[in-house]
Amino acid sequence: MIFENIPVIKYEGAESKNPLAFKFYDPEKIVMGKPMKEYLPFAMAWWHNLGAAGTDMFGRDTADKSFGAEKGTMEHAKAKVDAGFEFMQKLGIKYFCFHDVDLVPEADDINETNRRIDELSDYILEKMQGTDIKCLWGTANMFSNPRYMNGAGSSNSADVFCFAAAQIKKALDTTVKLGGKGYVFWGGREGYETLLNTDMKFEQDNIARLMRYAVDYGRSIGFTGDFYIEPKPKEPMKHQYDFDAATAIAFLRQHGLDKDFKMNIEANHATLAGHTFQHDLRVSRINGMLGSVDANQGDYLLGWDTDEFPYDVYEVTMCMYEVIKAGGLTGGFNFDAKSRRPSYTVEDMFESYILGMDTFALGLIKAAKLIEDGRIDKFVEDRYASYKSGIGAKIVAGEASLAELAAYACEMGAPELPSSGKQERLEGVVNQILFA
Repeated sequence: MIFENIPVIKYEGAESKNPLAFKFYDPEKIVMGKPMKEYLPFAMAWWHNLGAAGTDMFGRDTADKSFGAEKGTMEHAKAKVDAGFEFMQKLGIKYFCFHDVDLVPEADDINETNRRIDELSDYILEKMQGTDIKCLWGTANMFSNPRYMNGAGSSNSADVFCFAAAQIKKALDTTVKLGGKGYVFWGGREGYETLLNTDMKFEQDNIARLMRYAVDYGRSIGFTGDFYIEPKPKEPMKHQYDFDAATAIAFLRQHGLDKDFKMNIEANHATLAGHTFQHDLRVSRINGMLGSVDANQGDYLLGWDTDEFPYDVYEVTMCMYEVIKAGGLTGGFNFDAKSRRPSYTVEDMFESYILGMDTFALGLIKAAKLIEDGRIDKFVEDRYASYKSGIGAKIVAGEASLAELAAYACEMGAPELPSSGKQERLEGVVNQILFA
């Protein structure tokens, strides 16, 4: 055992002082007719949990993520598998997510990299046997290597485009092999630094071509799950093409990809776009494209992607409000989050996930109470009551003309002010549900 001093993490309730216990995440607790675990299919992020060791632009690793093996070797890759499965089993996590080069060290020749991925995915399959742990989604890292300095699908080099296609093919093969439910495109460098050297239309069309090739290949090998776009406005590129949920959805519809793709919404990316987490979730939900969630949060005082474990119950409650309204996720909640640099111990790895899982469990409980309370939904319904009869009903039914509406307005003379939005009252309702 790698984490021999860490017990199986159990639910002990809100009064527990045990740092290695759940206070709110009780997987069997019934919330709105379903066990909590069905609303909250949690996933471990391979890259952060098993790879991120506290390095930042000003300093080297603070945490030891070697797991007893020499880094950069296949022995280390297998040690990460052992650590990951023990970690998930002790926390009761049922899914994991991966990039191709999270799994194995990338070789100079892609054929050798592919061989390593085959070897390691065989090992993962062995570890999966006898457990209920599954792959949530896979993806290819097409942003770290220098070859992707101008993106993958958006690259000005056809050779780089082909190399990206090869990585996607192998990542899709591996996702299918591991039974993955989804496949993600995060266009980490699909964007531009300056328009002076950029053909924007060509780059966006090429990104769509690469995605279409991926869909066609995935379906040909029996992949029946969703493809996802994970929007992000900036970082590492100055401007990225998948700026936010609305931009990504419009892109998919423009290129005829909307039947195969949904959104993988990350909290920290939404706030970098100048939105709330709930905003991008709502945009995805009302367009029928809310698929999966990267569960983290950013720091509002910092202008970059901090990938913190979520602790803001208000924000997460609003997230779960959208998820419940959507009928749940086709994907899950992947903790694309990392412990802070000074939180470098093994206990910190577990306590970080306990924090995230408890926060989402509490958010689920409170969101269900908001919906069951009914005041917010009733207020919103009543606010648009003028469209349920008379001229409003004709507008909604498409039975009016511009001339008829103008004549109605002229006869009316001037409308009364719209009804009060009662924002402060509704915010008080949320506080009452959260804290009373």
